[in-house]
Amino acid sequence: MTKLYLVRHGETLDNVNQIMQGQTQGMLTEAGRQQALQLCERFRNEAVDAFVASDLRRSVDTCAIIAQPHGKEVMQTPLLRERDWGDFTGRFIPDLKGLDFPENVESLDALKQRAAEFLDFIRKRFPDQTVLAVGHGIINKAIQAVYYQKRMPDIPRMMNAECRTLEL
Repeated sequence: MTKLYLVRHGETLDNVNQIMQGQTQGMLTEAGRQQALQLCERFRNEAVDAFVASDLRRSVDTCAIIAQPHGKEVMQTPLLRERDWGDFTGRFIPDLKGLDFPENVESLDALKQRAAEFLDFIRKRFPDQTVLAVGHGIINKAIQAVYYQKRMPDIPRMMNAECRTLEL
């Protein structure tokens, strides 16, 4: 069995300013760095075989802080990228309420397919190991929906730097 610690990146400037980040890089706030340091302390004495992150800066930075005491490199994968919000990217979230999604927003089916590919990747690449993976709110929700065979609205929202454990 592979143990997956699924983490959402620390708080970013765009989180604070309610900007739809999507697949932009993002930058951790000081609070976000502190959140990552708290996770670093939590996992300091945990045997973690591999650290994996989305290839977006906010996740890579969070994961690197957590991985630092382990002396391990952070593997990056686009499978863990946040949902592509298309033309909504960079917009003030409250202004989007009630608007129809643009056609270039990544579909839920595509998102869940990517989530399934991520779970398969972890199972095959890290059999019987412990992996800590840092992703984003919506892709992490999709990963859990696939894992638990539930609808995405049935998965509780993950807060910044929250960790959930899946046994694959």
